[in-house]
Amino acid sequence: MIGLIAATAAGRRGAARLAAALADADTRVYDMPVAEAVRTAFAECEQLVCFLATGATVRLLAPLLADKRTDPGVVCVDEAQRFAVALVGGHEGGANALAGRVADALGAQAVVTTATDAVSLPGLDTLGLAAEGDVAAVSRAMLDGGPVRLVAETRYPLPALPGNVVADAAEGSPQLVISDRTVDPEPGVPTAVLRPRTLVVGVGASRGVPADEVLTLVREALADAGLSPAAVSHLATVDAKADEAGLLAAARELGVELRAHRAAELAAIAVPNPSDAPLAAVGTPSVAEAAALASGGELVVPKRKSVRADGAAAMATVAVARVAPRGRLAVVGLGPGARDLLTERAKRELRRASVIVGLDQYVDQIRDLLRPGVRIEATGLGAEEERARSAVRLAEQGLAVALIGSGDAGVYAMASPALAEAGADIDVVGVPGVTAALAAAALLGAPLGHDHVSISLSDLHTPWEVIERRIRAAAESDLVVTFYNPRSRGRDWQLPKALELLRAHRDGTTPVGVAHSVSRPDEWHAVTTLDELDVATVDMTTVVTVGNTASRTVAGRMVTPRGYRWQV
Repeated sequence: MIGLIAATAAGRRGAARLAAALADADTRVYDMPVAEAVRTAFAECEQLVCFLATGATVRLLAPLLADKRTDPGVVCVDEAQRFAVALVGGHEGGANALAGRVADALGAQAVVTTATDAVSLPGLDTLGLAAEGDVAAVSRAMLDGGPVRLVAETRYPLPALPGNVVADAAEGSPQLVISDRTVDPEPGVPTAVLRPRTLVVGVGASRGVPADEVLTLVREALADAGLSPAAVSHLATVDAKADEAGLLAAARELGVELRAHRAAELAAIAVPNPSDAPLAAVGTPSVAEAAALASGGELVVPKRKSVRADGAAAMATVAVARVAPRGRLAVVGLGPGARDLLTERAKRELRRASVIVGLDQYVDQIRDLLRPGVRIEATGLGAEEERARSAVRLAEQGLAVALIGSGDAGVYAMASPALAEAGADIDVVGVPGVTAALAAAALLGAPLGHDHVSISLSDLHTPWEVIERRIRAAAESDLVVTFYNPRSRGRDWQLPKALELLRAHRDGTTPVGVAHSVSRPDEWHAVTTLDELDVATVDMTTVVTVGNTASRTVAGRMVTPRGYRWQV
């Protein structure tokens, strides 16, 4: 929950505006004396926005602060609502990100003073991995530009790290270690450790097993193997034990989930130590080892049993498998061009990547958003398949890759060729973008108010016979039609032919919207008719939308009625 606190009438109005803007979040406006409101909200909320002076807020917060890992993130907004200041809990409490959201909602400027954020370096405690050791000292070394030694047994899909973080830095340099193993830092060498969630702990248990017995066994198995509990992804077991209270409690204590697999699935997994007892009890010769291996890893700790102080029979078994880290491919739609039509999710993915792959002009469009040290693979027009293959190949190498395209990456863009290449061995994230058709429609009025279709008139990859058949079907079905790639110097007859096909089913007064370079500096748009459209004004950066038989021009805007009976 986000607590909103204000002392003045202007602050209360700002809090109300913010609550409305953050409709997707759980917010509460605290209507009580300010000091009491801060104390109450600090105890109840994950984040606070205080419409107060920073000095006053600091004095009120000071006695409440305990641990930056658990304290709420706090943002201050000034009386004129010009600034949203991330005050405490920038990373752990999410105040830096919240300051950005507050600033966007109020038309203010976000003020973030966290050093790594200020210079666009990834904070080591913001990467989604448990961070241990001297994180502050290693972060300072990264900021200062001195050598930082990167120690990693394999590649992990991290964001771009600055150029001074390298594997061949001199001995004695501050170290950034990425490992699921226990680490003994070299004396006098600042060392930060990031823990990837690469370990799966399989657990077998008798009915009524105590949580303490499971926890002790898990911790001993990890410690004896030199593995860190912070690198555990989840506990795994057989479905017959999915509701076992001791296993559920152990998972909660470790901060992970308990995942259950079907007995038949586990029975099909070859293990080194099968047993008749679990086969008779739950239908599989192995629970701990098979459940650990069910995620596709390799066994690093074979099955071992718990030892009870009273000498009674063991009630728990565990085994540990290591799962190789998976590369990450984000397919990102950049929208039609304007920065304010680039989604926040897209911005996050661009900063999440260590490699950007895309058309050179699209890379130039977002270059200022990228982190220092990011690798850029930009190519010219006409190399879509090559870019897609390159992005997939890099993700398969364990990297975090963002493949970018204009509009929505899934509409006449890069998602299709990329996903045709991508296998199940990488994680794929799709980031939607504002399409050219939607951006154009917003300029033209409401042309897409009822059923509509988009058709590309480019016959470079699709035979014209197929395109023509689709246009005829759209015309006969009385669909609003948006034409992409309508006309170029080498393809100047396709648009007139397409309009001719539509005229067979709608008259010459049918509204037509033309939108050129939507959201870019040379943008223009016009609403005309089938009879009056000048095709010479249309090029490859233009979207042409032809209405259906119900579409009308109202006050110069193109409108297609929704067609519901109550509107007649």
